[in-house]
Amino acid sequence: MTIQTREVAYFDGDVRLLGFLAWDDAIAEPMPAVLISHMWGGRETFVCTKAEALAAQGYVGFALDLFGDARLGSGREENTRLIQPFLEDRALLQRRMLLALDTLRGQEMVDNNRVAAIGYCFGGLCVLDLARTGADLNGVVSFHGLLKPPENTQGNRIRAKVLVLHGHDDPMAPVEDVVALERELTEAGADWQVHAYGQTMHAFTNPIANDPDFGTVYNPVADRRSWVAMQNFLEEIFTTS
Repeated sequence: MTIQTREVAYFDGDVRLLGFLAWDDAIAEPMPAVLISHMWGGRETFVCTKAEALAAQGYVGFALDLFGDARLGSGREENTRLIQPFLEDRALLQRRMLLALDTLRGQEMVDNNRVAAIGYCFGGLCVLDLARTGADLNGVVSFHGLLKPPENTQGNRIRAKVLVLHGHDDPMAPVEDVVALERELTEAGADWQVHAYGQTMHAFTNPIANDPDFGTVYNPVADRRSWVAMQNFLEEIFTTS
């Protein structure tokens, strides 16, 4: 096993986006691929490490870039400014997600018939929006994602299978948002699952999250359980889809 990595530039008009690609070059045949959508701080080390971890499991991992030039926020205030245009214009968010998906499918080592997307926090919202567009991919996984729907996807059929990994005590996605999402996914004809972890807040997979007043707290048990749930989901969708 030799994990290779490289940055991949792709464009939304004049905006240069820089994704991070990881794969095992000892595998000769085309591999299933996983798009990874970052948190509100940008395409940080966290998601690049996830791409490498997925590559070690035989997938192609691709950490996308929504902000351009792999820009990173410096803290809560700047991070909020970075994601605000995408929260206000979900069509922009969806276009950037579809561009990243097309870029991943354009890599020579990818099996285009076996592609999924995962996302964390803000990135969880992003992969759910990708599914909401009706995009043709095998599945999406949201880790402690934001759940509120956009206004431009009503009536779409969701073709991707959906796995939502959620902290029950997440103040950024309260129970009523979970129930509304379940109703939305059902009406869209989706094959969906929601796993809720008790005594668990937002950002439970992020080891540096330690702000209970803000609602972000790392939970190593939920982190481990959610990663195993994702692995099982990927194995299922890439074997049976």
